[in-house]
Formats: sequence, structure tokens, C-alpha cells
Amino acid sequence: MRKEKLSQIETRINAIKKNLQDVGEMRPGSLTRQYKDPATKSGGSFQISYTYHMQSRTEYVRPQFVKVLKKQIAEYKKYRKLVDTWLDLAIEQSKLKIKLEIEKEKVLS
Repeated sequence: MRKEKLSQIETRINAIKKNLQDVGEMRPGSLTRQYKDPATKSGGSFQISYTYHMQSRTEYVRPQFVKVLKKQIAEYKKYRKLVDTWLDLAIEQSKLKIKLEIEKEKVLS
């Protein structure tokens, strides 16, 4: 049963590795529209905010780059989801391998 589960985990990890190859240009952060006068929604501009190397940054974005940045942010979210899932599976895989090794030692002793 545990060997079957281990095989399923390895299959899922390999699928994640393949999906990671399809990740395109990416950039972390969130894109928001800021207004000089929020009540009338006038004087709007876009900003991207992100944290990188433990430093928070906010940059203004020209309107012609908004579409590209939205796609890059979506790709980053896709990347993070794949990596987080991979880590969850890797932890489960490690625990199963340890349990299998312990069972193996018990049988041999």
C-alpha cells in the first residue's frame, strides 16, 4: 500500500516538473490602480507592489505595460502553486520512504 502511494507521489512530482517547463515570463507582486482623488476616481495610475529579498517595493506602471504585467503575475502565481504542491508531495514522499525503511529494518531483525 505504501509503495503504491509512493509511486503515485513520484508520478505527480514528475507531472509538476513537466508543468514547470511551461511557465513563461513571471514577476511577483500585485497590480493595483491608484487614484489621486478616490471619490471621483480621477487621476488614476497603476502600481505594482512586491517583496523581493525581504524588501518591499512599489513601482508605477505605464498603462501600455499593464496587460503584460498581469500575465507575468499570473505566471508567477502558477509557478508558486506548482512549487508549493511539489514541496507538499516531497515532504509526504520523505515520510513514506522513512516508514518503509523502518518496516524493512523490522523485518530483517
